[in-house]
Amino acid sequence: MNFILFDDNTRINLLPLTYTRPVADIRVGILTIREKWERMLKAKTSTKTELYLSKKYPAEFTIDADNYWVNASVCPNAALVAEFKSLQPGQALLSAEVVIAANTGNNSDFDFNSMDAFKKFESHAKAMQIKHPWDIFSKNGEAIQSDFELITTGRKSLALSATNKVMGVENIFVEEGATVECAILNATTGPIYIGKDAEIMEGSIVRGPFALCEHSVLKLGAKIYGPTTIGPQSKVGGEVNNSVIFGFSNKAHDGFLGNSVVGEWCNIGADSNNSNLKNNYAEVKLWNYEKQRFVPTGLTFCGLIMADHSKCGINTMFNTGTVVGVNANIFGSGFPRNYIPDFSWGGAAGFTTYKIKDAFEVASRVFERRTMVFDETEQEILAHVFQLTEKYRN
Repeated sequence: MNFILFDDNTRINLLPLTYTRPVADIRVGILTIREKWERMLKAKTSTKTELYLSKKYPAEFTIDADNYWVNASVCPNAALVAEFKSLQPGQALLSAEVVIAANTGNNSDFDFNSMDAFKKFESHAKAMQIKHPWDIFSKNGEAIQSDFELITTGRKSLALSATNKVMGVENIFVEEGATVECAILNATTGPIYIGKDAEIMEGSIVRGPFALCEHSVLKLGAKIYGPTTIGPQSKVGGEVNNSVIFGFSNKAHDGFLGNSVVGEWCNIGADSNNSNLKNNYAEVKLWNYEKQRFVPTGLTFCGLIMADHSKCGINTMFNTGTVVGVNANIFGSGFPRNYIPDFSWGGAAGFTTYKIKDAFEVASRVFERRTMVFDETEQEILAHVFQLTEKYRN
């Protein structure tokens, strides 16, 4: 079997988070959607995505085995995997007319918008789907629980030090190399996962569901309300509530982050805060790239959506339901507007264009800090996003 995760029309609604990654590489719960599928299938996957992302995320086909296509916005469960694996060549799995999966046999061509040639079956698996940016934090509790069971079943956690105050220890899993001292961990409200070589510093208070991924750090006295995920190689301090940080990003100091999603390579300055509730308790609306207007989320609590490579200076204030595009740099007093276009430079007083040369220089330094290389492929992706988003800056 060969497995290809494909982007469908949900990719547009997930912008700006999907400007720099396929849908499959969105993190929700402990794992990315790709990692969930690969663990459940016990196999590697490839990706069918936008052409400009394909150099980094190529699709791989086989002519001597069945090619199975999986909707990358759908998170797997055991029932769905069983339905999926039972598909024969020329058969497809749908849920409420959304294409979930298809088997094209040894044919490498597949168009999810043209399914007339397929014999269709309705899925009964009730799998979770990520359709909008706010789904990432609003469904994060369910995803953490599912991933926790997937990762830890049949395994034994490392023991926690006696310096910690622990409730619900049976719902806590500590990976090899992790360090936790003088912290308060409450897993009676949901599981707590502490990844390999991660660290929870003294005085931190954590209320599950919570995931701290490998090589990440909770700073001294951090206050975490679940469901929250901190992706790999990130540093987080202050107060965080029901948020997802994809990875390689820092919010290292005091300040509030709530009901939010932060991409990779981001930095949130000291004492920066976001509002997650309007003063009149009204439904929050978020900027939508396809419709080019603000759309209702159905949520009362909704904070900040910040795409990859964006950063804000100290004491930045984000209003309820703010969307920050790729590679924006925000600073200064006052509330900037609720939609900050990709490659914007400025704040409440106004924005100019963040020059691509300057953006590359910063990205290169940030990668070096984690012993990684901001290579030609990464540069080409950001350069393409710069061109794609020019209309939003004008």
